[in-house]
Amino acid sequence: MQISLDGKVALVTGASKGIGKAIAGSLARSGARVMLVSRKLDQLEAARADLVAAAEAAGVAVELEVFAANVGDLDAAQACVAATVERFGPVDVLVNNAATNPYFGATLGVDTARYDKTFQVNLAGPLFWTKAVWEAGMHERPGVVVNIASVGGLRAEAGLGVYNLTKAALIHLTRQLASELGPTRVVGVAPGLVQTDFAAFLVDNFGDKLAAQLPLKRLGEPQDIANLVTFLASDAASWITGETYVIDGGAGVRGVA
Repeated sequence: MQISLDGKVALVTGASKGIGKAIAGSLARSGARVMLVSRKLDQLEAARADLVAAAEAAGVAVELEVFAANVGDLDAAQACVAATVERFGPVDVLVNNAATNPYFGATLGVDTARYDKTFQVNLAGPLFWTKAVWEAGMHERPGVVVNIASVGGLRAEAGLGVYNLTKAALIHLTRQLASELGPTRVVGVAPGLVQTDFAAFLVDNFGDKLAAQLPLKRLGEPQDIANLVTFLASDAASWITGETYVIDGGAGVRGVA
């Protein structure tokens, strides 16, 4: 199957490292013009340089721009989308990847500040960034919204209750928006444990044990998630909307926590 995003414009949040960076690179190598979004401009510039160098080494030309913004700053959504439209044209693919997890512990032990921050970035962010893209042209030119959730939104996990509440809500938001925004497609991806800086605590403390229990005997890599997102963003997935796809190395079939 040939996956092509030629002529498409994509915006990826949380794109300076990890899963977001891999997604941005994969979309760009498939032909999309991509706006990378994250909080720190220096990290964005470094990510763009890495992705351009990797693409050139593979003989592929890519178009990448960067915009520094906190996804939890809902006013920044409109500014970033406007900058993307000015540079590339209306957004065809939005990947809501940025997330935060400032609290680890019993769900009832969370304080209001960290609870609010987690929901602001992980749930309000995807909702209002989607709204900004929708109002900037996607309501007239149907596109694709991909929400990066988590397997934690489908099962209970010690220490991650608050984070997983936001991901469970994001999975439902995916269904809800798919029902309201069609023929724009809204799809979700629920990764298991992936080797990223964001998941470093879990990888360092539980990674080897978990990998040994998985049918596929390894943790996820950012590119594993990027491959699925690229397919879902393409016309090859044109009859898929409203669903969230688990990609966890088989943890679910073995009941691995």
